[in-house]
Amino acid sequence: MQPVPIFALIDGLKAIPDEEFVTDNVYEFLASNPVAVDSLEKYFYWSPEFYTRNLIYKDERFEMMAICWEKGQASTVHNHWDQKCWMMVPLGRLRGLNFAVEEIDESQMRCKLRETETFELKDCLAAKVDLEEPIHQVLNLAEFDERAVSIHIYSKPYDRCLSYCRESDTYKEVILKYSSIDGELCEGVSASR
Repeated sequence: MQPVPIFALIDGLKAIPDEEFVTDNVYEFLASNPVAVDSLEKYFYWSPEFYTRNLIYKDERFEMMAICWEKGQASTVHNHWDQKCWMMVPLGRLRGLNFAVEEIDESQMRCKLRETETFELKDCLAAKVDLEEPIHQVLNLAEFDERAVSIHIYSKPYDRCLSYCRESDTYKEVILKYSSIDGELCEGVSASR
């Protein structure tokens, strides 16, 4: 398959009718359209502190971002606020872990999780978050010994999620922020190319 520029990928997603913008259809579209890495480079920002969230495109139906991972960086265990999510990794490789809720006490914000699936992402292979088990974690393991970039599509856009701590079996709501928008660093963000 011939890689496509990021804007061709966005145009293709925008062309999918609303009623067809569902998990499997978008997944198949992404699987058939690997993105060209050189078309993404303006969105690459790296930070030694934490992975960066770089907004590429956003409308009312979906947002797309490039997430840049230094060696050894990982997300928290989190959900996507009941939104659909797809991803692909055009640069490097990542490991994903999915979790199921075994016990939950919303009044105490306590939650016991069980790991259900481990998978690797690389070579622009598409992946989707299972809406039945939407809690997951993404890791750029130190043993991979390279930076990675993942492209994430969220439908609909959201600005908060639940973050889970497995050590204390607790969770909390977290506000999400971008590191850059359309290739420009956001105010107060320290990252480099």
